[in-house]
Amino acid sequence: MDVQYESEPTHISGQAVTFRLNVGEKAHILHPGQIIAYRGASANRSDKLMSFKGMYRKMKLIQADMIGPCQFVAALPPSVSMKSIQLTKDSDLLYDFKHLFFYTEGVKMETRILKMKNMMITRDAIKMKFSGEGMIGILTQGQIIELTLHPEEAIYIDARSVIAYPENAKLELSVYGNHLASQHMNYQWKMTGRGTVLIQSGARNRELEQDLHNDAGIVKRVLREVIPFGGIFIK
Repeated sequence: MDVQYESEPTHISGQAVTFRLNVGEKAHILHPGQIIAYRGASANRSDKLMSFKGMYRKMKLIQADMIGPCQFVAALPPSVSMKSIQLTKDSDLLYDFKHLFFYTEGVKMETRILKMKNMMITRDAIKMKFSGEGMIGILTQGQIIELTLHPEEAIYIDARSVIAYPENAKLELSVYGNHLASQHMNYQWKMTGRGTVLIQSGARNRELEQDLHNDAGIVKRVLREVIPFGGIFIK
């Protein structure tokens, strides 16, 4: 299957992605409402109910199974982008199922239960491990960035920005910097290990936009800066 990105997403216009499936290729689209154009035999698209697990994880009922040969265009809303990932036999990244846009035949899914402390922060009990021979598409806010982990030198990543991380990675909830810095940042994943971690760049865009248009009084502004985690609790 070939995936072509027609445009880069912005805060004004979204992203268009063209999919081309050859004879016999099959893709499962979990957001079929985003398909805006289709070329091929009518019978090559077959919508069906998701499994119960899929309904719960995606909060949606229908998925579209597309069989080649065909071509279709999916439109994504502003500030949302998609990254296609070709899986290999060594793939061990764990994803949040809600970010999955499509997957092809040959992709295997395994459930991984998170530790209790991680559930409290991510508000999610499970992650999905994708393996096998195939391709998946991941939805993100803004651009997606790939960072390399180190076995000993930790990297700190805003917990809201993490899209996927290696199953072998060691994770700790943490903050960093001096006392003032640690009081005014969101929880961070402190990561070590081998492989790469995928993060999204747009997770904090709304917060920055609110700050730029904020007309709060001087007292509220001071309280946000002085009180630990004031930026979170004082709106």
